[in-house]
Amino acid sequence: MNKADLVKQWFSIAADDLRSAAFLFGNLYPKPIDIICYHCQQTVEKALKGYLIDQDMEPPYTHDLNDLLMLCKGYDSSYDTLEEICQKLTNFATATRYPSPIEILEADALYALEKAENAFAFCVALVPALHLERPNEQEQENKNEQAMEDSIGSVCTQAPRDEPTLEYNLEPEDGEA
Repeated sequence: MNKADLVKQWFSIAADDLRSAAFLFGNLYPKPIDIICYHCQQTVEKALKGYLIDQDMEPPYTHDLNDLLMLCKGYDSSYDTLEEICQKLTNFATATRYPSPIEILEADALYALEKAENAFAFCVALVPALHLERPNEQEQENKNEQAMEDSIGSVCTQAPRDEPTLEYNLEPEDGEA
């Protein structure tokens, strides 16, 4: 696979994470806040790694956005603008996938979603290979971006629904061991 295709693949997977987070936030009740935040962290991680590959650097195996950001800033100092985002989203790589004392609120998930979208767009703008789309691909991408904006916009304006109560009994039934 050539470099341009590999870079596009990283950004495509990052976009999938972002779309997944937006869908989960807007469509599932109760909201799976931890998973939404995880997908937001993954969006930024994959976008930063895609940028590094575009710069001919093999990205390190890490989920630490701060480490990836430092490498990106070595190529382009404008990545400084992502510092706060990376600091806040890094912990979502592991704290959201395992039992953790960290309490994550719906407001955290909304913040993560908005910031992941900003970071993704920032990284896309700095990768020339992503802007060499054929017209029909560009048209589809515009439709996808509009659908994402509509989905994220509706998340912010939705009226709350009655949240279903899901109860799981983790205790063994009488007579079961």
